[in-house]
Amino acid sequence: MFIKNKEILKAEGPILIAANHPNSFLDAILLCSLFKRPIYSLARGDAFKNKFIHELLLSLNMFPVYRVSEGVENLEENYKTFDECIEVFKKNGIVLIFSEGKCVNEWHLRQLKKGTARLAITAWEQGVPLKVITLGINYQSFKSFGKNIFANFGKFITRENIAFNNEDAYGAKVQTFNAALKLQLQQLVFEIDANDNAQLQQIFFQKIPNLKKLLLLLPATAGYILHAPLYLPIQKFAFKKFGKIDHYDSVVVGMLFILYPLYLAIIAIVCSCFLGFWSALFFLLLPFCGWSFVQIKKQF
Repeated sequence: MFIKNKEILKAEGPILIAANHPNSFLDAILLCSLFKRPIYSLARGDAFKNKFIHELLLSLNMFPVYRVSEGVENLEENYKTFDECIEVFKKNGIVLIFSEGKCVNEWHLRQLKKGTARLAITAWEQGVPLKVITLGINYQSFKSFGKNIFANFGKFITRENIAFNNEDAYGAKVQTFNAALKLQLQQLVFEIDANDNAQLQQIFFQKIPNLKKLLLLLPATAGYILHAPLYLPIQKFAFKKFGKIDHYDSVVVGMLFILYPLYLAIIAIVCSCFLGFWSALFFLLLPFCGWSFVQIKKQF
């Protein structure tokens, strides 16, 4: 992963991360792995329908946001979510919002929704010194495993550098904020035609030194062979169920996140029958071999 303006990860105070949304819940997982502080994220409301899932998502610091398509009767719940976010800000916490609203696998900034502006303006009107961080998330691919990712952080947006007056109509404030937000995100989100493989390679390709290839060749080969029994069935299942929608990549990563520790434990137990104590080394060697394969695998 390549991070632009990495120093922003150390920013203090109440923060609203305003990001594009190209890759389902993998976008949120990515952000949570970058920041040391907990991140509260806003997710589509229909994911909270099941009572058990609702409680699980809340425990993972996720709040529901409902769209008109998910039922007009649910829109009132958004006020509760915004109140929860304001409380997080008052405790100098971080909230993540995807300003485009909907996830689409593409290299393109879509029209911005009003949620980011409303949340920021509400915080400022309540005297919260909120800083909005703009972020463009750019994936090399939405299908391949072991991809290059560019996380481009922009400049802070604060109340002081938004050109509206307190007397302005609320709708005008939202438009002014979104114009400033769009101007920044346009510089951070790559604009690439999905069929332009030449431009994709030009932007995302990273040359691998020959010495690195040579040193990692054997563990990389072992990594592919040893992980194939886990990865290939997951890949096949996810492609069959989610291959035609924009959640395939996230489902693969989510399933690997849950099943990989179990897979390691099974291999270690089987090997303990033959290697005894030395089978514990598989907990280190297997991840290293898998990492080696990702480092030198074909990128395109």
